[in-house]
Amino acid sequence: MYANAVVTFAEVEAARERIKGAVYPSPCPPSIPLSELTGMEIYCKLDNLQRTGSFKERGARNALSQLPEDQKQRGVIAASAGNHAQALAYQGKLLGIPATVVMPKYAPLIKVNNCQKLGATVVLHGKDFGEAKARAYEIAREKGLAYIDGYDDPGIIAGQGTAGIEIVEQVPNVDAVVVPVGGGGLLAGVSLAVKTLRPEAKIIAVEAEHVASFSAAMAAGKPVTIPMQATLADGLAIPQVGANAFEIARSRVDKTVLVTEEQIALAILRIVELEKGVVEGAAATPLAACMSGQLPELAGKRVVLLLCGGNIDPNMLSRVIERGLVADGRLSRFRAVISDRPGGLADLASQIAAAGASIKQVVHDRAFAGSDVSAVQVLCTVETRDRRHLETLLEQLRAHGVETFSA
Repeated sequence: MYANAVVTFAEVEAARERIKGAVYPSPCPPSIPLSELTGMEIYCKLDNLQRTGSFKERGARNALSQLPEDQKQRGVIAASAGNHAQALAYQGKLLGIPATVVMPKYAPLIKVNNCQKLGATVVLHGKDFGEAKARAYEIAREKGLAYIDGYDDPGIIAGQGTAGIEIVEQVPNVDAVVVPVGGGGLLAGVSLAVKTLRPEAKIIAVEAEHVASFSAAMAAGKPVTIPMQATLADGLAIPQVGANAFEIARSRVDKTVLVTEEQIALAILRIVELEKGVVEGAAATPLAACMSGQLPELAGKRVVLLLCGGNIDPNMLSRVIERGLVADGRLSRFRAVISDRPGGLADLASQIAAAGASIKQVVHDRAFAGSDVSAVQVLCTVETRDRRHLETLLEQLRAHGVETFSA
């Protein structure tokens, strides 16, 4: 639909004028705790503070502003896992343009609800983004709606690039910008702006390992469709990077980093604890990349992390925090065989307390404790300082005659 469309830096500058007053020029403050954590001089571009919680408002406002008047009256449609949908709904409402969004059935409930609250018509269809997009095209043809691609529309790419202009103005001596990539629109726009204004700055693309469509495109030399896997970074779950976005970004990206689900969970936890901020999985990937050990060349450098969105379901956030604690070695589980006589459990609890650990849960399992009817197996979930603390705890339990196993 947008094949061979060229986006120039002049269009990014024009987009900045169009979105002025309608999109928040988000701050980019330094982070002392994340700098200490990574060994880099970290700055966080806080686009999770936008009205709808993500950078997507930049592109949505720019694209909608350029539609012909008759199309504005008929309306627009898009497929989105959530953030583009919310941005289109909100900016469409401000401009009086009806918006329909088709979201995969797995879309986070908070994003679905927000789209509805913003006045958009929400259609839930398909098990993944690809199926949702196909349905959106069908509805567009049926009702004469303009399809606004969330990452490959030239107006979208130019709008996202405004974040790059802001970054260079806010951190004029920036050495590197770490950008999440799904469909590639943000990466394309930001890399175009940053490389134009500060060519020596490095652009680091970061993907979730389960949905690495940009890496696949770089390897093939063109966008290719990849199989989808579940990921915490649902905003990056795009089966094929955009053609225009890829052409713009491919020559401007200096390095691509893949991060695991465990690393993403841990990065979300670190941002909650150290930055006192809430981000979704996609927005945590830049910090995950910096924590992964894959960017040693950025030690001591001025690095901007693009925290692109904060729309994470509260229920998911609680699970992710627990998963991060497990990855950090601060929430652990083991099995122990203890006496089923009075005082057996109390003795185990006292030994755990003596080791400085905290019991979160104990579950008795008498049926599978073995042939000794006087013994019981217990499943213990404990809070520890780190993995070494857990090992010390288990060593002390064994020294007191308590048999332990991995859970």
